[in-house]
Amino acid sequence: MHLDIEWIRAQFPALDRKIGGQPVIFFDGPGGTQVPKSTIDAIGNYLLQSNANAHGAFATSAQTDALIRAARVAIADFLGCDRDEIAFGANMTTLTFALSRAIGRQLQPGDEIVVTRLDHEANVSPWQALEERGAVIRFVDVKVEDCTLDTSDLERQINERTRIVAVGYASNAVGTINDVATVVRLARAVGALVFIDAVHYAPHGAIDVRAIDCDFLACSAYKFFGPHVGILYGKREHLARLRPYKVRPAPEEVPSRWETGTQNHEGLAGLVAAIDYLSELGRRVSPAVESRRSALVAAMEAIRQYERELSKQLVTGLLQIPGLTLYGIADRDRFAWRTPTVAIRLAGHTPYVVAKALGDRGIFTWNGNFYARHLTERLGVEASGGLVRIGLVHYNHLEEIHYLLKVLKEISALATS
Repeated sequence: MHLDIEWIRAQFPALDRKIGGQPVIFFDGPGGTQVPKSTIDAIGNYLLQSNANAHGAFATSAQTDALIRAARVAIADFLGCDRDEIAFGANMTTLTFALSRAIGRQLQPGDEIVVTRLDHEANVSPWQALEERGAVIRFVDVKVEDCTLDTSDLERQINERTRIVAVGYASNAVGTINDVATVVRLARAVGALVFIDAVHYAPHGAIDVRAIDCDFLACSAYKFFGPHVGILYGKREHLARLRPYKVRPAPEEVPSRWETGTQNHEGLAGLVAAIDYLSELGRRVSPAVESRRSALVAAMEAIRQYERELSKQLVTGLLQIPGLTLYGIADRDRFAWRTPTVAIRLAGHTPYVVAKALGDRGIFTWNGNFYARHLTERLGVEASGGLVRIGLVHYNHLEEIHYLLKVLKEISALATS
């Protein structure tokens, strides 16, 4: 499968931005991706033509109702589920807190919840909040040498008292892809529920919640070329069985009973357009596909292959820079277990100084802990500024990597001169 990078980049107007005559390089994808023009247009068109609240007896409200249904179908195609298993919210964090509170109603003192030191805080704090109900929180450790989960410790932490296992599909800080199939298998053996944070993984590979057999999965559209909309998948029986905290007059049917207040309708319009962009990409790389789900799977597989080659070039170049430490999987033969997100430190410079120097040259990266503080503390870098995070997505290209490596070498030379 071949990606037409020129066509792809032409869809994203933000990529035309320049700083000091240099085209901006957006290596900030893990914090939020850029969006195609079709997404921007869809948001504006909704506000111009259909802007109304839901469930009214007039045209624009009926159009909003149709949009909500279309958004559920679109994201269900993206995740491989049914539309009545999809709920929307402000963001993944808000949805996870709502879910954890509902699950908390059924927990007994001494029930255990397993989280990991590799995860974003949004998949830790909502579960830690259940300590007030007597829940016991167990942390799975990481292997410092490659920033992967310690599988032996995972097996130790899951036991007959485990009620929930919450794990990230991929680390937003260092790019590690977790073996979610093994997590689900271990959880099923003790009758525990599995919650997967797929926020970071979603722009990098196809997701099939049926194949994973997770109970819940959350992601955020602004990480996969859409606007700020949070998405929660839940198995139908769980969404119907659990009792969420909800304003009483609102609809009680699944899945809207999980949605608090008026939704971001213009955001849902942008979400549909983002899914349509990815399905169009899939049809370009695999013209024979018939369904939107098949087109999306084709697109994400092509993206995965393309990004893996970018990762190889990026990591190989980074490892050749004097004074640079890379955190995470560096073995090219294991790149199936990482996204094109890498974390580094450069001797003689704080992460902020490095990110600022890159930003001044038009290369946008992140510095800090990225809300993965349990990981930066485990790596021993939290007190000294955390990490520099370089995050690629499929609209990036090899020339941008070459320029990044050139600038990093110049920064490294300044530290040793």
